[in-house]
Amino acid sequence: MLSSIAGTRSDTELLAAHVAGDRYAFEELFRRYSPQLHRVAGRRLRSPEDAADAVQEAMLAAHRSAPEFRAHSTVSTWLHRIVLNKCIDQLRRPQELPQVLADRDVGPATDATAGVETTIVVHRALAALSADQRAAVVAVDLHGYSVAETAHLLGIAEGTVKSRCSRGRARLAVLLVPEARVA
Repeated sequence: MLSSIAGTRSDTELLAAHVAGDRYAFEELFRRYSPQLHRVAGRRLRSPEDAADAVQEAMLAAHRSAPEFRAHSTVSTWLHRIVLNKCIDQLRRPQELPQVLADRDVGPATDATAGVETTIVVHRALAALSADQRAAVVAVDLHGYSVAETAHLLGIAEGTVKSRCSRGRARLAVLLVPEARVA
């Protein structure tokens, strides 16, 4: 009975019911948005495991901070923003690239090493950007979101997205020039 009632409630009603103590309301919100939130995190992070961790952390944060939701945006935008913030947090964490490479089976040398080296160089260059610039560049240039979509997802103005992308691209251009890298 509860799930049929919960299925007919709006996102705002579900969040309010959760804050009021309804044990099933937040579960319904999670069920509604889980696939979208996993896709968002999956586009931004290095692995499906990292994406799942980010979504889990985001949903815990949303669960705890639900009483502070002020409806300045929709519930779905709020949840997406929390997931994006958790993705940014994960990207800020230092990555242990040597361990990742050591975990792989060692086999005959192939051209794949050049791809791995390039990936490492690009990830390091992206990590050198500010989190704000990295989020904008990754969303627009790597994941193909429009400036308007990125502005909506990040909760900032379109002009801010454009300037962050411009500054981030300029910084990447310097960082990715082979002569600029010191071995």
